Amino acid sequence: MALTRKFKETVQLRAQQDPEYRKELIIEATNAFLDGDISTGKTLLRDYINATEALPSIAQELAQDEKSIRRMVGPRGNPTLNNFINLLGACKKRENLDLKVA
Repeated sequence: MALTRKFKETVQLRAQQDPEYRKELIIEATNAFLDGDISTGKTLLRDYINATEALPSIAQELAQDEKSIRRMVGPRGNPTLNNFINLLGACKKRENLDLKVA
C-alpha cells in the first residue's frame, strides 16, 4: 500500500518539530536492522532522511552522491555493512545520539 501525501507530510512535520521523534526513528531503524528486518530499517532511515531534509549534508559528510544514498535506503537497495554504519553514524551525529547494544 502506498503512503498518502498527508501521511508523509505528517511524518515530516513531526520530525521537524520533535527531536525525540527523530531520535526514535534512528533507534527503531537500528533495532530493525539488528533484528534482521532490513526492509523496515531502510524504510525508517529513509523516513528520517526525507523528513529532516538531511540528505545533502549527510551526502557531503560521507563524500557520497545523494543518489547513491537514496538508492541504498530504497526498497531494492542493498547497503554494505560499511555504508550502513557510516550512514547510521551520520544520522546519529546529527541528533547527538549515542547508541549501545544491551
